[in-house]
Amino acid sequence: MDAFVGTWNLKESVKFDEYMKELGVGFGTRKLGNMTKPTTIISVADDTVKVETKSAVKNTELSFKLGEEFNEVTADDRKVKSIVTLDAGKLVHVQKWDGKETSLVREVNGNKLTLTLTIGEIVSTRHYEKAE
Repeated sequence: MDAFVGTWNLKESVKFDEYMKELGVGFGTRKLGNMTKPTTIISVADDTVKVETKSAVKNTELSFKLGEEFNEVTADDRKVKSIVTLDAGKLVHVQKWDGKETSLVREVNGNKLTLTLTIGEIVSTRHYEKAE
């Protein structure tokens, strides 16, 4: 988990609009989502992981234990069942709701973090850099 801890700034987003559209996010919210450059802060205390996402539009905060299912309300107000695991050095977050499923996979390479978002056939990547 140590590699993930820190403050990460979004630098580039690929196919994020298509991903949000597949989730069912409305046009106006998607436009805002595409314009914002969120900062993600990941910390660990004891066995609890905290992921904070801060942007000009909305701030969200998640606290969870690896491998334990929890209830989450997403930034686009979906109520989902989530589980986060550490798999081969990747932080794998799976959300399930209304018979649907999406995965958010974070992978760190040096001072870069790649977030791969997948729902159905749609794959979006978001590239972050670690803040100094």
